[in-house]
Amino acid sequence: MTQELIDLRTSILEGRYNDALAIVDELEGMSKQAIWRTIQSYLLILLIHLIKNQIEQRLTASWVNSIRNSIREIKKLNLKDNKTSYYINEDEWENLIDEEVIEDALADASEEVMNGKYTRSQLSEMLEQPQLIKIATKLIALTYTHSAKELPALIEEHLAQLPGGEDWINRRK
Repeated sequence: MTQELIDLRTSILEGRYNDALAIVDELEGMSKQAIWRTIQSYLLILLIHLIKNQIEQRLTASWVNSIRNSIREIKKLNLKDNKTSYYINEDEWENLIDEEVIEDALADASEEVMNGKYTRSQLSEMLEQPQLIKIATKLIALTYTHSAKELPALIEEHLAQLPGGEDWINRRK
């Protein structure tokens, strides 16, 4: 990115405004890609923990913390600087949680689910993928309609409905 900034400065100083605008477009694209990669990493963490929940039929405090943190970070990253629009619109998530993303999550989850008892392909066969996508998109949808302050309680309400959620809630009381 440093070279692009040097080129941008040079283009402006030399009056090559079309070149400068092209560099600005390139920098904007690079910024969006970096934001998407970071969002994708939090999405991966979210999916891994939802897979663990679905397969193991339980919910731990650690998983809840990871899910909650992932949702909060996705909210922060996805909101553009203008605070009125998003990099990823609410209706785009279902398409973004595709086979590749799920396969990555399965590969990582296979190391953790029941202490690595299942391979990635075994987990894939056991996973109710439409249910996974439904839960993930439902949790992410909260970020479009609720403030960061409201999110933890709402996430908790949703997680209480998952397998093991009632046990998790009752342990905390």
